[in-house]
Amino acid sequence: MANPLLPLRVVLDRNRGGAYMSMFLAAIGMFGVFLFLTYYLEETLQYSAVKTGLAFLPLTLILVVVAGAGNVILLTRVSPRIAVPTGLLLAGVAMALLTRIGLHASYAADVLPTLLLMGIGLGLVFAPAFTLGTLGVDRDDAGVASASINVAQQIGGSIGTSLLNTIAATAAASYVTAHAATATSAAGKQLLVANSLIHSYHVVFWVGAAVFAGAAVLCALLLRSGVAIPREGAGAGTQAPAVHA
Repeated sequence: MANPLLPLRVVLDRNRGGAYMSMFLAAIGMFGVFLFLTYYLEETLQYSAVKTGLAFLPLTLILVVVAGAGNVILLTRVSPRIAVPTGLLLAGVAMALLTRIGLHASYAADVLPTLLLMGIGLGLVFAPAFTLGTLGVDRDDAGVASASINVAQQIGGSIGTSLLNTIAATAAASYVTAHAATATSAAGKQLLVANSLIHSYHVVFWVGAAVFAGAAVLCALLLRSGVAIPREGAGAGTQAPAVHA
């Protein structure tokens, strides 16, 4: 096509391509946390909708703080090849830690620390990704580059929600089938259903952790080394390679 909606010159740059990939894969795991942890808090721990929303507030706050600091400090001092994979690995560890939840887990001990770690990890990913996604593009491509980073996040969230829901439903059904013989009373059947849901959440969180780990490896291979934005006043000999269109 003479005038494609997404010119290849926008996505073929290593840093921009890595930014779009990291945002896409991070959104899969992020929406997995929001969706299934919401299920857990409301269905298992019997939180109200308002209390569940407040329970996620620490994640949002720490993400905003880390992302803001990342834009001001990290991008001029730390290579995105280090920051983004590190953030993805931290988010993966947080997903893995969520597998500790059970029927009688404590929010303060089992949920809150993982939310804080997830917020730190995602903040280290989002700050460089949004900047690198538009850095170095021609003026005519600025709009499509900005749209691409947002679309990558939206598509990742959509695919993550549908994919992880399918995995969770399959895991819960398999658990019920395998343990149906043990439920001989009404209370036993109720406990079986509750345990099947917990099992499905654990499976989803392990899958999310694997997605984050795979994303960390891919981004470490794809992103350029060296800081993306040299600090003001740095000498010509100390500036890191710039992003080229």
